[in-house]
This record gives sequence, C-alpha cells and structure tokens, in this order.
Amino acid sequence: MSKRTVREFFAWYGVGAVLVAYVMIMADIVDVHHPIYVLLNLSGAIGIGWHAYKKHDYQPVVTNIIWALIALWGLVSILK
Repeated sequence: MSKRTVREFFAWYGVGAVLVAYVMIMADIVDVHHPIYVLLNLSGAIGIGWHAYKKHDYQPVVTNIIWALIALWGLVSILK
C-alpha cells in the first residue's frame, strides 16, 4: 500500500468520523458530552489535518488543529 493510499484513507476516515458525529448529535443518539462524539471529532480532525498537512494545504491544518484541541479539552473534561 502506498503512502498516498494510507493518507487518503485517513482523510476519508476523518471526513466520515466528523459527519457521523454530527449525524449522531442531530439524531439525538448521543449528546455533546458523550465520549464517542468527542473521540469521533478528535480522530476526524487528526485524519483531515494530517492529510492537509501532507498536501501543504495549511488552512485546513489550522482549522483541524483547533478542532482537535477543542475535542481533546472536551474529552479531558468528560473523563475528570
């Protein structure tokens, strides 16, 4: 498997994770304090951000770093 294929996989995973998290909120399956919601957002941001970084597309990198930091902060708050 090539590096590009791995990078594309993580990018698509990231997009899917963020969208699934959003659908779960809108469908009242979880709330914003549920660890699964936060982990989907965190891992999704990492996947999208890493792909953007490798493509030297820095606006999504910055957005997803902030997104991941917010999710990490939320996860720490939930686990306290």
